Amino acid sequence: ENFKVGGLAKYGFDYDSLKQVNPRLLYCSITGFGQTGPYAHRAGYDYIIQGMSGFMSITGDPDGMPQRAGVAITDIFTGVYATTAILAALRMRDTTGQGQHIDMSLFDSAVSVMANQALNYLSTGTPPVRTGNYHPNLTPYQVFECADGHIIIATGNDAQYRRLCSVLNLDDMAEDPKYLRNSDRIANREDMTERLTERTKTFAKDALLSACEDQGIPAGPINDMAEVFADPQVIARGMKVELDGVPYVRSPFVFSDAELTLNRGAPKLGEDN
Repeated sequence: ENFKVGGLAKYGFDYDSLKQVNPRLLYCSITGFGQTGPYAHRAGYDYIIQGMSGFMSITGDPDGMPQRAGVAITDIFTGVYATTAILAALRMRDTTGQGQHIDMSLFDSAVSVMANQALNYLSTGTPPVRTGNYHPNLTPYQVFECADGHIIIATGNDAQYRRLCSVLNLDDMAEDPKYLRNSDRIANREDMTERLTERTKTFAKDALLSACEDQGIPAGPINDMAEVFADPQVIARGMKVELDGVPYVRSPFVFSDAELTLNRGAPKLGEDN
């Protein structure tokens, strides 16, 4: 349920009321800020949570405005976390025979997915800032301009960086002490990026992507939705499906010994009772 805190109690549908009828009940509440704390009474929307959680403070160009994600990312992550919590509670009920109330918060989930950025702050005491398309801990790991658009190149180690220099005919940069290790490259990021971009701009996107793939350098295009659903990998994995002539995106689950049911809609109320 995703009513505001206490919203269902007046109808007798809150957890404390319902567990009297069924002690094995698993009851998951999803709210903006959780059942406790000074903000528990507030309504919470994804956009607001993106701002409060720090997500927007690290998203966008360094000299631009804070940016939200292009989808309701905290809603989505909270749903995924809620599913995990429900499955864990089901397993616990198998052992104890008892149900329980699961308290999920958009705010908690958003803070949790700050991941390495949260740890960067907790480890150093310095809040991370917006870096645009740069990675805060690795470089070159960013968007690069090509002759006909942009691609992403993500070198995860020193060897991949050296192979990138070879692809770009910048062998001198591969051995330059300013760029030998990742820490060196971070210290000289702006100069390094400028020199690499001078070369990437001479390549067509497909040519540079192909060269990177040949050399084992992680890289990829920046697709729009039309390009996504024309991508051979998306087609091969069957991500676009249709139900009664209506297109939609399938669940990303792939099981070795089970098939997803993709030819029927969600069950009607009580259908699976």
